Amino acid sequence: LQALDYLYKRGPFKNKSPPNLILLDLNIPIINGFEVLQEIKKNEDLRIIPVIILTTSDNPKDILKSYQLHANCYLQKPVDLNLFKKLLRTLE
Repeated sequence: LQALDYLYKRGPFKNKSPPNLILLDLNIPIINGFEVLQEIKKNEDLRIIPVIILTTSDNPKDILKSYQLHANCYLQKPVDLNLFKKLLRTLE
């Protein structure tokens, strides 16, 4: 919920700038990562922010659903640091 508050500039986040990139885990408390991703991608102002799913799940259904919800990338933890840096350069 704090992530959405930040993105929508609610409460203590009202003067914050939008992020250039979102790293999103699927297993987060209260609402899951899919719900956060769906909320981000349905908003015209937020959907342009690249979203990388960074999670422990290797379930093909989770991967497919992430891309169906327009995630920009899906990475399984733990992530090789060099691979992660290379990925970030492609998003610049």
